Amino acid sequence: MLHDFVRRITLRDDPDEIQGIAYQVFEHLFHLSRTHVLMGKEISLTAAEEDRLEEIATRINRHEPVQYVLGEAYFFGRKFMVNKAVLIPRPETEELVQAVLHHPLPGGPDARSILDIGTGSGCIATTLALALRPVKAYATDVSPAALQVAAQNANALQAPVSFLPHDILAEPLPFTNLSAVVSNPPYITEREQASMQANVLDHEPHLALFVPDDDPLLFYRAIATRAFPALLSKGLLAVEINAQYATDVERAFGIAGFIDMKTVRDIPGKDRIVMAVKP
Repeated sequence: MLHDFVRRITLRDDPDEIQGIAYQVFEHLFHLSRTHVLMGKEISLTAAEEDRLEEIATRINRHEPVQYVLGEAYFFGRKFMVNKAVLIPRPETEELVQAVLHHPLPGGPDARSILDIGTGSGCIATTLALALRPVKAYATDVSPAALQVAAQNANALQAPVSFLPHDILAEPLPFTNLSAVVSNPPYITEREQASMQANVLDHEPHLALFVPDDDPLLFYRAIATRAFPALLSKGLLAVEINAQYATDVERAFGIAGFIDMKTVRDIPGKDRIVMAVKP
C-alpha cells in the first residue's frame, strides 16, 4: 500500500525523501508507524481514505510541503499545527532553542522572562516556555493569522505564553526586565529566490522569509535596538541568521550596545545563530 502511494509521487526528489513523506502521510492518516509499515501491517482502506490519499498525492506533486498538506509539523518532538500563515519549523531553529537553553539567564529560577519576536507557529516560544518553567513567556508577530496559529499551538501543548501583535520595525517593545530575547526573523535576500525550491518559494509566507537585497540586516538592527532597553543586565539576545551575514549581525549587535557576541554553527557547519549579552 505504501509502495503504491510512493509510485503516485512524481516529484524528482531523492527517493529517500519521497519515502519519508509517505511515512509521514501514513502515520498521520492511519496511525501506522514506520515499524508497522516495514512489518507489512495490512489495513483496509475505505473509499473516502482512498480519495484522501489521492488528494494528498496531488497536492504533494504540486510541490506543496507535506506539513501544510497534513496541517502539522514536529518541533522538539512536539506536534505543531501549521498552515500557510506560518513557516514550517525547521531543525536549525531547534538548534537556536538549544543554544538559549544552554545559556545562563538572569532573573533567577522564579523570575525569568523571555520574548520571541516574529513567533510564527509559536514553536520557539512554546518550547522555551515548557522547558524553562516557571518562566514568563511572551511572543509577538506582525501577522494576526500567525498569532492565531501560535496561540492554538500553545494552548494545545499547555504552554503559558502571552501573544500580542507587534511590528518590530515600527514600534518599541512594550516589555522591561526580560531575561532573553529570541528571534528567527526574515533573513533570505530577494536575489536568493532564484535558487530556492518551489515547495518553499510557492507556499511559505514571503512576509516571514524575505528581506530587501539592499538591506539584509533590516530586522537585526531593529531587534537589537529595541531589545537592548527591554533586557536585564546579562540578558541574552539570540537570533537565527543567514549564514552570509554572521559578522555583519555581530557588528550590528555591538553598535546597539551588546557585548560577548558569538556565532554558532549549525549541524551542517553553516553559521546559523548569533548570540550576544547586554552588559
